[in-house]
Amino acid sequence: MENNRYFNLIPTGGGSFSYGWKKMFEKAFLPLLLAVIITGLLKGPMSVNYKMDDFHLGPLLFLFPLVLFGLAYAFLFIPVIQYGEKFLFLKAMRDEETDLKTLFEGFRNNYLNIVLANLITVALVILGVVMLIIPGIIIACRLAFVPYLVMDRNMEAMKAVEKSWQMTKGYGWTIFGMAILSFFIAIAGLLVFGVGILISIMWIHAAFATLYQAVNNRDDDNNPIPILGVNEV
Repeated sequence: MENNRYFNLIPTGGGSFSYGWKKMFEKAFLPLLLAVIITGLLKGPMSVNYKMDDFHLGPLLFLFPLVLFGLAYAFLFIPVIQYGEKFLFLKAMRDEETDLKTLFEGFRNNYLNIVLANLITVALVILGVVMLIIPGIIIACRLAFVPYLVMDRNMEAMKAVEKSWQMTKGYGWTIFGMAILSFFIAIAGLLVFGVGILISIMWIHAAFATLYQAVNNRDDDNNPIPILGVNEV
C-alpha cells in the first residue's frame, strides 16, 4: 500500500474522532455521504410502526406474513448493508478505493458469516441487557469490532466474536465514551436543519473505523511500525 500513514494511529477516542473528521473530507466525502444515504433509505422499512388497535382480526391475517417479511429483511438483508457500510468507511480511513459496490459486497462474499455474526452479537447484547442492562452495554462495547473483522479479515462468525472480545480488552471505556459522544454528535446534527445528521453519522462511522484500525495495528504482530505511548483503559 502506498500510503501507510494510518499505521501510526493511536487508539484513543479523541484521536479517532479527530482523524476520522479529517479523513472523511479528503478524498471520499461523496461516496461516504451516498453510502450513509443509501443505507438510511434501505433501513427505512424497518422504522414503520404498526399499532395493533389499527387492525381487526381479518387484516391481521395479512399482517402476519408482512411481519415475517420484516424480520427476514431485518436479519437477512440489512446486516449485510450495514457491515458493508462499515467496511467502506474503514477503506476510506486507509486511503483505499471507496466504491459504493462495497455496500453490497457481503451478498457475494461471506454472507452467511455476516448474518450469523449479527445474530450472535444481537443475541448476546439482548442477553446482557436482560441481566440488569450493564452487562449488555459491556458486551456491546466488546463486540464493536465484529463487523470489521468479518469484512476485513473474512473471519467466521464465532471467531470474529472471540477476536473482537480479545482486541477490545483494555478499550472498553474508550468505546463506551465514544458511544456517549456519538449520541451528542447525532443530536447536534439533528439540530442543524436536520441534514446535519448525515455529517454526524459519517463522522461517527469514520471514528469507529479509525479506532478499529488503530487497535488492529497494535494487535498485528507483523506490523512493521510499532505504536508507542498508548495507555490502555
